[in-house]
Amino acid sequence: MKAIDNKELIIALEELEKEKGIKKEYLLEAIDTALITAYKRNFEVENVNIHMDEKTGATHVYAVKEVKEEVEDDKVEINLKDAKKIKKDAKVGENVEVEIVPKNFGRIAAQTAKQVIVQKLREAERDVLFSEFNDRKGEIVSGLVQKADGNAVIMDLGKLEGIMPLKEQIPTEHYHVNDKIKGYVLSVERGAKGAPQVIVSRSNPDFVRKLLEFEIPEIYEGVIEIKSVSRDPGNRSKVAVYSPDPNIDPVGSCVGQKGVRIQNIINELHGEKIDVIEWNEDPSIYIVSALLPAKILAVDINEEEKFAQVIVPDDQLSLAIGKAGQNVRLAVKLTGWKIDIKSETQFREMLQKANEENTETVETSEKTESNEEESAE
Repeated sequence: MKAIDNKELIIALEELEKEKGIKKEYLLEAIDTALITAYKRNFEVENVNIHMDEKTGATHVYAVKEVKEEVEDDKVEINLKDAKKIKKDAKVGENVEVEIVPKNFGRIAAQTAKQVIVQKLREAERDVLFSEFNDRKGEIVSGLVQKADGNAVIMDLGKLEGIMPLKEQIPTEHYHVNDKIKGYVLSVERGAKGAPQVIVSRSNPDFVRKLLEFEIPEIYEGVIEIKSVSRDPGNRSKVAVYSPDPNIDPVGSCVGQKGVRIQNIINELHGEKIDVIEWNEDPSIYIVSALLPAKILAVDINEEEKFAQVIVPDDQLSLAIGKAGQNVRLAVKLTGWKIDIKSETQFREMLQKANEENTETVETSEKTESNEEESAE
């Protein structure tokens, strides 16, 4: 029996493998499966196997028939004598494959193969893109704004679309079509039709972390470590940095001469202020730095509860707390400590009140003891 030849298809598959990296075997397997479905649909036959030769492209069609002593239906059955011509050790009750060349199946095969290739090519390209961008989670990408209607921002990332949900946008920023913006890759997800979707953020604290890595070679090289980042997107960020090398000034390296390094990041964030402070393993020193630019008089640490009582000069209280509590809130996120701030006057009043309460307690105790002694007499 002569197979249906299709050498051009194999050449096309080999080109696809070179250009797109899609394995020829993978496509041939998918084509075989689709051809079986197409054959059954067009010729109303259930038991059939189809295989396309990976070297020549020849399509082999096999009718699967059961070996019988007496044949009642030659579409699905074959006698033992004929079966042995195909398979020498064939036995009654077994199945053998009889190669056939169905009329007009060449056209159907070519059409089916084309459809499968287009479909699998799309799927494979999606898989390649998914893997590529999945590997880029935690990185910064650049793209053009395609859509900005007050909800999710759609970005053109070249090969894929990036989606920046409302909660991942900086509240103080306004995006316009054709704006070129950067974003931090939060995740890569499968869309409704299997197409990869890149979820991008500009409000995530790690966006600031990555911008610092990109701008400051010492951080990228690991000479300076970013220990923590806290952020009020669009308004202010605090970054704690550290270097194990005593000869390196981590804060000065990050800020740069005349603030040029940190200014590039501030420009990217459209004016968001960035406080760079030095991390310290001593929580008292670390908390004092975290509350900058406020001046601190004293810090009382409770290690068990991770609680810090901070005393500041009267004229520094509002600065230490910050507008709407921003400064202390960012310091809490940065250090991981609960912080309570009191002015010097408030602390003195608190001590005075505590002393008065202690005095009252002592006086009450002494009076009670005196009454008890009088009663005893």
